[in-house]
Amino acid sequence: MFLCGQLHAQTAAGYDVFIPISKYMAQGNADNLSAWFDDNLEIAVISQGSNASKAQARQIVKTFFESHTPRSFEVNHTAGRDNMKYALGTLNAGGENYTVTIFVSNKGKSKTYKIQQLKIEQL
Repeated sequence: MFLCGQLHAQTAAGYDVFIPISKYMAQGNADNLSAWFDDNLEIAVISQGSNASKAQARQIVKTFFESHTPRSFEVNHTAGRDNMKYALGTLNAGGENYTVTIFVSNKGKSKTYKIQQLKIEQL
């Protein structure tokens, strides 16, 4: 389980990228969450999947959060290597539970992780 009150610099060694992402999922904060989106990403929300720009994905997530108010988000499992990681979590939103898959990678010299794929599926 990840506690969501702690933030670190994105590039710090040993940094857990899923701490701030988990915080924004739990808050239902699409604007702050979308800051972690890559310029283009794969997004699937309740079986509606597509490749989307950062702005399109932000709107998709915002619409979901508006109709399914998040109550909590917990990361259940993480795995990966230095340049790519994924997390599986459970989102309680709108009285329902959802499985969330988040895939992040870092590209280039910046070593900043960006969300490449986000899936929200009803349990």
